[in-house]
Amino acid sequence: LGPLFALSTILFIVRIVMTWYPSVPYTKLPWVLAYAPTEPLLKPTRALVPPVGGVDVSPIIWVGMISFMNEILLGKQGLLVL
Repeated sequence: LGPLFALSTILFIVRIVMTWYPSVPYTKLPWVLAYAPTEPLLKPTRALVPPVGGVDVSPIIWVGMISFMNEILLGKQGLLVL
């Protein structure tokens, strides 16, 4: 479960960087490797949380949620460690 959290965090960080460059072709390699698995989670999040100052904050929200879940489940006193 830990490597899954790490991989998804990396993918969302790549998505954060991709938002800085709007001309990136999301449907072409290598960008589609980060776009395809994260977009199903980001699309509903964008519907709930509007951009702040023109910046899409949905990938930042997901990095925070994944970090929180990682700590709750796998941290020193996590539910799956006890």
